[in-house]
Amino acid sequence: LRDFLLVYNRMTELCFRHCVCNLNYRLLTGREESCLDSCAARLVRANHRLMGAYVGLVPALLQRRAAEHGALAGPSGLPASPDPAPGPAES
Repeated sequence: LRDFLLVYNRMTELCFRHCVCNLNYRLLTGREESCLDSCAARLVRANHRLMGAYVGLVPALLQRRAAEHGALAGPSGLPASPDPAPGPAES
């Protein structure tokens, strides 16, 4: 939710700065409104494309991390220990 709100706020700020140039009127002009519509649509499409690429890459990334974690772990699934644990002295 936080990430969504950050994206939404950034999009609003970018489109407002790009499209609204006259603050003397309470309502948007037709030109400002159409500019805002196209700006928001363009950014939403770009965000959907980015999220699609991200969703496509996540499984491979998770699989690679799991493989790296498995390589670091010993056969029992526990981290491999290069030195034996100190124990009581043998007689």
